[in-house]
Amino acid sequence: MRPFGTRELLDCYARGVFPMADARDDDRVFLIDPERRGVLPLDAFHIPRRLARTVRSDRFAVRCDTAFADVVAACAAEAPGRLETWINRPIERLYGALFNEGHAHSVECWREGQLVGGLYGVSLDGAFFGESMFSRERDASKVALVHLVARLISTGFTLLDAQFMTEHLARFGAQEIGRAEYHRRLGAALGARADFSAAPAYDGAAALQVISQAS
Repeated sequence: MRPFGTRELLDCYARGVFPMADARDDDRVFLIDPERRGVLPLDAFHIPRRLARTVRSDRFAVRCDTAFADVVAACAAEAPGRLETWINRPIERLYGALFNEGHAHSVECWREGQLVGGLYGVSLDGAFFGESMFSRERDASKVALVHLVARLISTGFTLLDAQFMTEHLARFGAQEIGRAEYHRRLGAALGARADFSAAPAYDGAAALQVISQAS
């Protein structure tokens, strides 16, 4: 696929497709339009009891958009059980540019001044497209996901696209839907008004309360 910029990338998301690469050292980028899509319903997000205790304990300091490039780099790095990544350098640069324009965001978990987990994704109107997450300490990426969901609920988002269904996401109430249903939900979300940056700073208890009130 020929090189393209942030406007073309946002157009891809609005059409329901997203980019991936085969490997970190492969500069080619492909557009993916899966027949089945994983989504996390914001009004039916499930938090396992043990994780809720971890979120409430505020073991991690949770921040947004303070270390976007570091989060993407961590998601692209090798990890136990994952020797390869779909995040190549062209994708890394493109999402960095999207972050500078206010359309890409990170949720980060910090402990003792160290970035220990987080996630990043793309916001477009009322849709948030989750891209990748990483964890260097137990539950760090899961806590970031809980805080992401609270933020999306409180700022007007209606769709959290998880791209592919996994057993991990199923624990949070993720659903696998067909392409036609996905496009229906995407179209509704693109007609919604949302502002990722408008959320207040949440501690763990407040994030859990926001999610519970939406269910």
